[in-house]
Amino acid sequence: MISPDLHLLLDSEAARINHPDFIALDPVQFPRRYSALPDIEIAALLCSSIAWGNRKMICRDCDRMLALMGHDPYNYVMDRAYEELPDQNIHRTFFAANLRHFLRGLHEIYSRHGSLNDFALHHHVADDEFPAWRLVQLINAELAQANGGHGDSRCLPLNLDKTALKRVNMALRWLVRDDGIVDLGVWNALKPSQLYIPLDVHVGNTARSLGLVTRKANDRRTTVELTHLLRTLRPDDPVYYDYALFGIGIDGTIADLNPGNAQKH
Repeated sequence: MISPDLHLLLDSEAARINHPDFIALDPVQFPRRYSALPDIEIAALLCSSIAWGNRKMICRDCDRMLALMGHDPYNYVMDRAYEELPDQNIHRTFFAANLRHFLRGLHEIYSRHGSLNDFALHHHVADDEFPAWRLVQLINAELAQANGGHGDSRCLPLNLDKTALKRVNMALRWLVRDDGIVDLGVWNALKPSQLYIPLDVHVGNTARSLGLVTRKANDRRTTVELTHLLRTLRPDDPVYYDYALFGIGIDGTIADLNPGNAQKH
């Protein structure tokens, strides 16, 4: 059980951060530019894939990446225009070669399915206990098949037994959550109750400082443990608290809680 004081803190911080003002400073702004589902999905998947490091730099590079696609991601993919993309850096260690690898696989998916949502429905991803990891397994298989059998961990993680899958879990939060504030809620292949916390260094450190988790690794096991705990507060929408864990401490403030007493067993 989570203490009442901590529950109140998580609720208030989530409500503070889950606000339209959040959009302009976050990569979620990019899928929100589009109205057609395939464009939204491709922008979400690509922009989340390079979402590591400084947020300002991430947003700059997401904008540049979509500009390379003529701000028309679905048609760019289906026309195979990526094969003419010159070698260049996209974001940190993600290059044009990685983007081409990614888009070849997406071309195969969209050639057979109307959307990534339909792809997930076709493969009954929602029936899996860990649907995000199952979805990435399936997408990775498509990427490998489209690229001569080779995988690319710069596109999506390959170590699915260990990875927290932070960036894909963030993209799924955008696509699935449907409260009409920040996230888009355009998918029906999954329910918000099936999502997992996008666990990065900051979220992990905040969760540990509040006594929500004790493991030091920001890995799949910690992601599952943290999400299962947050489901006790909000069973239908546990990743709502991603906003709280992001917001707490981000501006240098944190509630006067004793982390040792934050969680009562």
